Amino acid sequence: MNSETVPLRIDMDSPTIQRRRWAILGVLTMSLLVVVLDNTILNVALKTIADPHQGLGATQSELEWSINSYTLVFAGLLFTFGVVGDRIGRKRVLVGGLAVFALASLLSAYAQSPDQLIYARALMGLGGAAVMPQTLSIITNVFEPHERGRAIGIWAGAVGLAVAIGPLTGGLLLAHFWWGSVFLINVPVITAAIALMVFLVPESRNPDPGRLDPVGVVLSVIGLVSLSYGIIRGGETGDWTASSVLGPIFAGLAVLALFVWHEARSDSPAFDVRLFRDPRLSAAVAAIALCFFAASGVLFFSNFYMQSVRGLSPMEAGAMVVPFAVAQLVFSPRSAGMVRRFGAKAVCTGGLLLVAGGLAGYQLLGTGTPMWILCAIFFVQGVGMAHVMPAATESVMSALPREKAGAGSALNNVARQVAVAMGVAVLGSIVASVYRRDLGGDLGALPPGARETAGESIEGAHGVAAQMGAAGQNLLEPANAAFVHAMHVASGTAAVIAFAAAMVVLKWMPGRAAAVPEPAGAAEEPPRRREEAGV
Repeated sequence: MNSETVPLRIDMDSPTIQRRRWAILGVLTMSLLVVVLDNTILNVALKTIADPHQGLGATQSELEWSINSYTLVFAGLLFTFGVVGDRIGRKRVLVGGLAVFALASLLSAYAQSPDQLIYARALMGLGGAAVMPQTLSIITNVFEPHERGRAIGIWAGAVGLAVAIGPLTGGLLLAHFWWGSVFLINVPVITAAIALMVFLVPESRNPDPGRLDPVGVVLSVIGLVSLSYGIIRGGETGDWTASSVLGPIFAGLAVLALFVWHEARSDSPAFDVRLFRDPRLSAAVAAIALCFFAASGVLFFSNFYMQSVRGLSPMEAGAMVVPFAVAQLVFSPRSAGMVRRFGAKAVCTGGLLLVAGGLAGYQLLGTGTPMWILCAIFFVQGVGMAHVMPAATESVMSALPREKAGAGSALNNVARQVAVAMGVAVLGSIVASVYRRDLGGDLGALPPGARETAGESIEGAHGVAAQMGAAGQNLLEPANAAFVHAMHVASGTAAVIAFAAAMVVLKWMPGRAAAVPEPAGAAEEPPRRREEAGV
């Protein structure tokens, strides 16, 4: 009979798949590394892209949108692609997303203007949104429950590793090649990943997806894009009371509320919101969001501390983050064993307290502090996040049946991505406002144009000082001091948020011995599951 009329069934627990499971994890990790790594690589290339001689001469606003165009599309489409992967095949969507990401990387590398770079980055966001949820959902289907925690630990470690090694990789590339190399490096890696994926990764989908829910999908896209845009505008303008900021935020929240209302009443929802009644899922999503909100903003402005205040090169600044990467590599794969021994609640709470302690440690930094202290802070942060992300992610995925792994993975990543955007925007606004307030008295003697540039950012102040020569050196010390104080205020706020996340987990996440109710609407999952394969 024709395979088009009789769908082939692949046993995800078959000996062949089980023999390949760690190789499959390796290929998925490679794909994930490229997607996450790219944004952190870009951070160290921003100064070069802004240079009219070595780069594109991009303005501050254009640089921000080269990051935000990616974030906006990525966050808005994550949930949609998680649902699409569940329906039409996760491998198919994953390979397609990687191909789009590679094409967009090529376009970004050879962009001739800031506008071209912004549009190419938006296309990269589309490809990344297709890739990210499929990696975790395939892991959930390939690995049995007793090994899934360890596999998710390695997956989460790859996210943390990419965040840490991105600046170092970017610094090395910029030291030897032109700015476009930070994008071009993606193409050969993705080509190799796709080739391996075709032969190694099995296709899987939800065998009983139900009817399409186009209203739910459209509402999720509109709500997430509107919310993300408002958050980004708030960080960009620093004015959180402006109608251009509050309008999109409230509109996004209203549409997402409508999405929840619609999904709760739909016979075939894109995502069953009743699953949030399960504290394994709701407390874990809150932990992921609050942790990344607190940590991402601090990691973002620490780059300016290292390069502007302390004068490190991009490569030296990247090397400073290596302790964070080491902590992720060492502790993330071991987090599953910690969860088995102490329970997800204890591990996640302990990890969040370590993150809070690391963020509080930024109070020790000044304009002349020994740099090993920052390395130690990065290591503590890395250890903490290595215990939060795997434990919380496994808690989310264990609350869902396997066939809805794509939607669960998307939910996990939407929480993380929106929290990252909010963390950078909100904590960045705190840094900007405190910096401008503290430096205000020292800007009066500057010409109007220079005054505005120096008050906008620490980078601007250093640029003005360089243009003014010897006279401009009087600006550097107060600008550096103002930035360090602003960093103290923002990191202190972040530490409080991370501590609050620990309290949320301690209060609501079930303990190891707690009885956890079956997720609402979830069918009883058999010990061995077979899923439809697309051929």
